[in-house]
Amino acid sequence: MPLALVTGITGQDGSYLAELLLAKGYEVHGVIRRASTFNTERIDHVYQDPHEPDVRLHLHYGDLTDGSQLARLVRTIEPDEIYNLAAQSHVGVSFQQPEYTGNVDALGTIRLLEAIREAGVDTRFYQAATSEMFGDAPAPQSEDSPFRPRSPYAAAKLYAYWATANYREAYDLFAVSGILFNHEGERRGKTFVTRKITHGVARIVAGLDDALYLGNLDAVRDWGHAQDYVRAMWMMLQADAPVDYVIGTGETHTVREFCDAAFSHVGLDWRDWVRIDPAYYRPTEVDFLQADATRARRDLGWKPEIGFDEMVHRMVVHDLDAEAGLDLERAREQATRLRPSAPPRPTP
Repeated sequence: MPLALVTGITGQDGSYLAELLLAKGYEVHGVIRRASTFNTERIDHVYQDPHEPDVRLHLHYGDLTDGSQLARLVRTIEPDEIYNLAAQSHVGVSFQQPEYTGNVDALGTIRLLEAIREAGVDTRFYQAATSEMFGDAPAPQSEDSPFRPRSPYAAAKLYAYWATANYREAYDLFAVSGILFNHEGERRGKTFVTRKITHGVARIVAGLDDALYLGNLDAVRDWGHAQDYVRAMWMMLQADAPVDYVIGTGETHTVREFCDAAFSHVGLDWRDWVRIDPAYYRPTEVDFLQADATRARRDLGWKPEIGFDEMVHRMVVHDLDAEAGLDLERAREQATRLRPSAPPRPTP
């Protein structure tokens, strides 16, 4: 039975990855941070009581800022595969907490790589890199594109990317980075723009809000579903040689188009409900990200299976049920009785 250690297991990607690995017969060890409230809702459906027989999911307290605990876990578990998904992953927040972001996203990766090196464990290491590292590099972006980070988050992730490459070359580790473009889903955090939009749709239909406040509607992103992307992570660690890959759909949409798609599901015109708040603009914006995932398609045989429209549909349906207890048909009926709030429409 292969053993995997997953940091960030309680996040969107971590929960989907845990499902995938358990389905493939792995024993999965997840690292979670101590909190005064339960923060495991994304993996509650796969949680197993440690007193049950043949338990294959184990949770351990830890943090990427605690190198000694990371080293103990690596030595004790001796995992065959390590997936480093934990991070301060919100670009906007990274401008407010740049030091913390660097400590977790950059130095946290070094701590984990050092734990592997010092323990001498024969393992394969996956580092969650990001398309944000490309910044304003010309699109489409591939593995050969220049990196031009435009946020503390992107800069910290770029440090981790090069650290992973260095440990691969210096210590002959099987260590790879997946340069993943934006990937979303029903488990995305509600502070991220896509989930903020679908969650906002649900609250407006439920009569709980009369507007949704956003920032830059012109940002162009390559959006896919997280389930497809965690499959790519696993495929990278099954390859014969450690190679970094760009993962994305190659299809782009603006935030404005995402709004249109989400509100259209319930028969509303997004322009009646979306308001612009300058507070959500970032000091430096990334305008256009589009993946060229040719290498991953050729070498790994990976391709996305969930399209943009289906992804948006899943997210809207999920949030309507979770927030308002409505199915799509009832939500559309209820939406016909709504009246837009007073402020004028933003410029299309």
